[in-house]
Amino acid sequence: MKTFQLEGTPRESVGKKAAKAIRREESIPAVLYGSEPVTLPYEGKLSTGEKLVETGDGKGLIVTNFTVTKDAVRNLIYTPEVFLVELSLKDSKKVMAIIKDMQFQPVNDSVLHMDFLEIFENKPIVIEVPVALKGHSEGVKAGGKLSLEMRKLKVKALYKDIPEKLEIDITNLGLGKTIQVGSLHFDNLELVNAKNAVVCAVKLTRAARGAAAAAASNN
Repeated sequence: MKTFQLEGTPRESVGKKAAKAIRREESIPAVLYGSEPVTLPYEGKLSTGEKLVETGDGKGLIVTNFTVTKDAVRNLIYTPEVFLVELSLKDSKKVMAIIKDMQFQPVNDSVLHMDFLEIFENKPIVIEVPVALKGHSEGVKAGGKLSLEMRKLKVKALYKDIPEKLEIDITNLGLGKTIQVGSLHFDNLELVNAKNAVVCAVKLTRAARGAAAAAASNN
């Protein structure tokens, strides 16, 4: 996977009023969630913007509030590609992360808030990866119409094993046939989607049905 370098500024002010002020400055409020629990009571020093959230059983997670500019994340958000994010926060070390969630303004589709999740080399993550079809389908050659039903698949793997795209060979996909998640296999990846979910299909067109009917009548 490609890596996207992103700089953020830690913030201490949180809440709706602070978030509105941040957006007026053409920035986006964001949160980084640590995925490695710490033991309580925590004796380490928290940096600017960090806070400790208890998760129970004597454990907690370090959460960091920060801001990013709209220009900085434009090429990260508005793209079909999936990136690992090398997040650099002032007064903090760099961390690797993925986008966990985003909130959009319903009218103009601008980003209101972003959530990031810290990731580690030895800990699997779940992320959606784009699907890329390759080959010339037998069904399409016979007059069918290729339909991509799922543009991304959700995978679980170590981030070093996650590809930029999932290539699926459709050469032998015939008329009226489908490829389901359960029939797919990728090295070092676990597909999280339902096994009976249809990824792509070759649908019968009116012309294909007519050709099939004509062939049947000639026989």
